[in-house]
Amino acid sequence: MGTRLQGKRAIVTGAGSGIGRASARRFAQEGATVLIADWSEGGLEETRKLIAADGGKVFTRRIDAGVEADVQALVDQALADLGGIDILYANAGISGGSWLIAETSVEQFQEILRVNLLGPFLAIKYVAPHMAKSGGGSIICTASVAGIRSGAGPVAYSASKAGVINLVQVAANQMRGTGVRVNAICPGLIETGMTKPIFDYAREAGKIHRVGQLNPLLRAGQPDEIAGAALFLASDDSSYVTGQAVTVDGGLTSSLPFVPPKI
Repeated sequence: MGTRLQGKRAIVTGAGSGIGRASARRFAQEGATVLIADWSEGGLEETRKLIAADGGKVFTRRIDAGVEADVQALVDQALADLGGIDILYANAGISGGSWLIAETSVEQFQEILRVNLLGPFLAIKYVAPHMAKSGGGSIICTASVAGIRSGAGPVAYSASKAGVINLVQVAANQMRGTGVRVNAICPGLIETGMTKPIFDYAREAGKIHRVGQLNPLLRAGQPDEIAGAALFLASDDSSYVTGQAVTVDGGLTSSLPFVPPKI
């Protein structure tokens, strides 16, 4: 157990699995009281048990991150149960849809943007004013390398994550002088429930060693590695960081695609 977030109060959405679960656990292990939210009741309960087993303080709420009333209720619960909000990690998101524009339906596009982009917008809208009144705080949103370059995700997913990057830049500047910092994390290929089909296929085909071979570290990442970046942005260690898209991708976006020379 650490003390980097001692006495802090945090909301983490999409905490029922993957990056959200790993980050919520890390926040609690570092002393924060956490309110975890997710659509999956089963996932929420599992995360709650893990945090409680670590000795952490945790509250739960089932929400749809893209529904305004749900987000408002989440913030109200945080104010009631936690007494305030110092950290918001708007991590909830979904994938899906086609990689081709011509094959992407309007319904798919709208639903993915509703959760992935409207969700962080609502979270910032309802949390930032409380943080500003209390003297500051840290807001983190999960974007993606797919929001930086083409070719890293389906059409709607990529567009939604590009929107998240711009959203945090706008929010950071609108929060100027309040002490509220707003940043995004752009994960590369991370082994989570969302990416499970990729890893399952690779294992079944005997090609798991090839997953992540386009980046300099030659591997995929793990949720705990994103949680480490989230902890940095949530803590005072990042007190001079705002309006940024922090890429955690094994170096994938540091270069154009290429075939490495044989050594």
